[in-house]
Amino acid sequence: MLCAGLWAMGVAPALAQAPASAQAPVLGQTKPVLDQTKVVASFSVLADMVRAVGGDKVAVAALVGPDADAHVFQPSPSHGKFVAGAALVVVNGLGFEGWLDRLIKASGYRGAVLVASDGVATIAAPPGHAHGPTRGAKPPPDPHAWQDLRNGQIYVRNIVAGLIKADPANADHYRANGEKYFAELAALDRWAHEELDAIPKDKRKVISSHDAFGYFAAAYGVTFLSPVGVSTEKEPTPKDVARLIAQMKREEVRAVFVENMTDPRLVAQIAKEAGGAVGGTLYADALSKPDGPAGSYVAMFRHNVAAVRAAMARN
Repeated sequence: MLCAGLWAMGVAPALAQAPASAQAPVLGQTKPVLDQTKVVASFSVLADMVRAVGGDKVAVAALVGPDADAHVFQPSPSHGKFVAGAALVVVNGLGFEGWLDRLIKASGYRGAVLVASDGVATIAAPPGHAHGPTRGAKPPPDPHAWQDLRNGQIYVRNIVAGLIKADPANADHYRANGEKYFAELAALDRWAHEELDAIPKDKRKVISSHDAFGYFAAAYGVTFLSPVGVSTEKEPTPKDVARLIAQMKREEVRAVFVENMTDPRLVAQIAKEAGGAVGGTLYADALSKPDGPAGSYVAMFRHNVAAVRAAMARN
């Protein structure tokens, strides 16, 4: 009963909220929670995707919330208790949640763990990748597969199947929401291609503080250069920074971005020394707060595409 009480009281690391016009009952409201399927998602992007499919039939909590860094997340006993009360746990997989196996084991959770990325055609992680184990994959895959909207559609299919298995009574609801969401992501993918294809190929280069955009780069024809590498835990050496500044000057790259989880000072320094300009914030591993520019997966993608397009136009 302890875990059920935690859900009823709304004691969650982070909650995935719908827009006000379609907001599900708040977890603190005990009666609606009892009628919903409790789902724990590993981080904010997945939580939003589950909410989009589940609608008012699910109560969704994210272990790693908006503007928080899954790379350095350290689960606490309260996280384990919360997982234990879930009907379904949804994770990215591909080694993204290096802490997950320990958390599941400590929680005593015996339910299903849905890997949202199952079926994605992976790309190799850049050198310096520092996420968790990937069951012997060599080289390890880049886990940020949601940065290609075609992969996002695969995630949706998997989430629909997982929710139906956890809550078969509402299967039609999940299928209908899933088809609508799938179509929205497909339309967004077409728009992203149109926006970025409008920039000449030789200008499609940006600097980002975190090398998490490999799938975005491959899908939409943009080159991302990074002083940090794939993990926000890795510190660039002075030689790395000097090499990047020289490359920016040589290739006339002026589009520079920080990520919402990282310290902007290094990127600002690089932009200044290379004659570029910080074009704003990109969102890779975490959404913004609900009232921010990237409060949902769809809003995140729209924001990132628009920001990258505007900055590359200045190259």
